[in-house]
Amino acid sequence: MGDHPDYLKLFLSTHNFILRGDGALPWDYRHYIAIMAAARHQCDYLVDIQKEMFLEHGGDSAWLQGLDCVPDKLRSLNEINKILAHRPWLLCKSHIIRLTKESNWSLAELVHAIVILAHFHSLASFVFGCGINDQDDPDAPVNNSNVEPEVRVDQLMERMRTLSQREEEFSVEEQTQRFLRVDHRDQTIDIENSRVLKQTSGLGHFIEDTEFTYQDFQRRGETGDFPTFRVQDYSWEDHGYSLVNRLYNDVGNLLDAKFKKAYNMTYYTMGGNKDVDTSRFRRAIWNYIHCVFGIRHDDYDYGEVNQLLERSLKAYIKSTCCYPERVATRDFAQVLAEFEHSEKVHINLMVQEARMQAELLYALRVVMNHMK
Repeated sequence: MGDHPDYLKLFLSTHNFILRGDGALPWDYRHYIAIMAAARHQCDYLVDIQKEMFLEHGGDSAWLQGLDCVPDKLRSLNEINKILAHRPWLLCKSHIIRLTKESNWSLAELVHAIVILAHFHSLASFVFGCGINDQDDPDAPVNNSNVEPEVRVDQLMERMRTLSQREEEFSVEEQTQRFLRVDHRDQTIDIENSRVLKQTSGLGHFIEDTEFTYQDFQRRGETGDFPTFRVQDYSWEDHGYSLVNRLYNDVGNLLDAKFKKAYNMTYYTMGGNKDVDTSRFRRAIWNYIHCVFGIRHDDYDYGEVNQLLERSLKAYIKSTCCYPERVATRDFAQVLAEFEHSEKVHINLMVQEARMQAELLYALRVVMNHMK
């Protein structure tokens, strides 16, 4: 993040506020919820930091023995922790009712907890995506000039120029088909890329139901039980932002500034080229991340995703979003071989923020429905 100081300032303001600022939850709860969230993705790096902070702020050391040793109220978050981390579309009104009626969570406490969970799930994506947590290969290079890119930067820039000159309009039906084809094509990508899923090692006591992981949008959509989340029906700007602000001390202002900075930030460079308009490339990445979580933007042509994001980049983004514990330093080095280090970090920042926004959209929509 140090490559992007403006973003880092906003990130730290938000990070410090949800852990130290005004809020409904006591500090020991905040840090323990962060441990639960990071452990869900087996992120030792974040768990170790939060364990230290938990103890520094008066946390009961017995709680660090695992979920069996924490108050029932705190343990009751385990269900929404795993759902938000892996399949946020499964969150429903009954989860909120159970937590507020049976486990005595106030809505203010619960929204604070949800923000912490989403923050640390997405932060784990960044940590793994940049290779920070990779203990297997700490000396792996941060770049790999020997990797031959599928699409060279000059070809990508030409595609962006061509798309900017196009004035096609598509029917709603065609837009829907293009959205579904993005995900369908992605089914063929080998996201594991011969890497073995890491074991839970020393974090198993913070996790329940370890077999519960991400399920592909196309596969879960076959039953029709969980329809696509349409941003035009519930968006961050028009709905989520105001709701989270109302229930949690204006935290929406901090989150909104952070989302916008990650999305809009640009130095007008691409792989050594200057004065490049990267807006289409950035939008394709952001909307693709939402796509893998079943979130659709009706005003976007998803055909651009397949034209601007090479298969290896889509595989890397999807892995970092959905299976971050499988991503290693070498993956960061090999993806987008012609891009600068700071440009790859920016992609990971967009992964982090788009993923967090996706989790919050699902969670806040359910909270809103509960309040009706």
